[in-house]
Amino acid sequence: MSERQDPIKVMVVDDHPMWRDAVARDLAESGFEVVATAGDGEQAVRRARATAPDVLVLDLNLPAKPGVQVCKELVGHNPALRVLVLSASGEHADVLEAVKSGATGYLLKSASTEELLDAVRRTAVGDPVFTPGLAGLVLGEYRRLASEPAPAPDTDEPGAPRLTDRETEVLRLVAKGLSYKQIAERLVISHRTVQNHVQNTLGKLQLHNRVELVRYAIERGLDDE
Repeated sequence: MSERQDPIKVMVVDDHPMWRDAVARDLAESGFEVVATAGDGEQAVRRARATAPDVLVLDLNLPAKPGVQVCKELVGHNPALRVLVLSASGEHADVLEAVKSGATGYLLKSASTEELLDAVRRTAVGDPVFTPGLAGLVLGEYRRLASEPAPAPDTDEPGAPRLTDRETEVLRLVAKGLSYKQIAERLVISHRTVQNHVQNTLGKLQLHNRVELVRYAIERGLDDE
């Protein structure tokens, strides 16, 4: 699997200048392109739209506009944006709210520099990255949401979206919580091919992100197959 050649563009959002500068410096020294930083929510939205980062490293506790609102607005505007929350809070409610607002991953500020750098790399290619212990919580919440009645497309009606066998297979593994890298290894295909299948599936089902995709799969019992 070939690595992407162009540097990953990252933006760092945190209201503590020393912390923000340290994270930005660590990322830049490791080969990431830090395209912007911001210290409050309003500034974050403006600068992210102007600089189009691949990954937004985002604190939740921001003045002017909370991090979850920043995430919701930016991912809604650009679904290709990956958001890695870097927060001091490990509260379950904060984690779930961040994921529901469109965050790809959630890392505690107690993580090491190496863990952060690895998390940003993985987030850039769409892998869900969570501080140990939080991934199970998020998957459990997907299951809880899936057990609630929700309007869903009727896949039996004429004109309903049809997934290929491979798209269904990838969707089933996504629902089981596997990363794109793990799916690629399991199916002996490239990471990029997995991404393409996921994007095609999102388009066919008119879904917007991995959260909605997992919910769709669990509602149909694909994770149990």
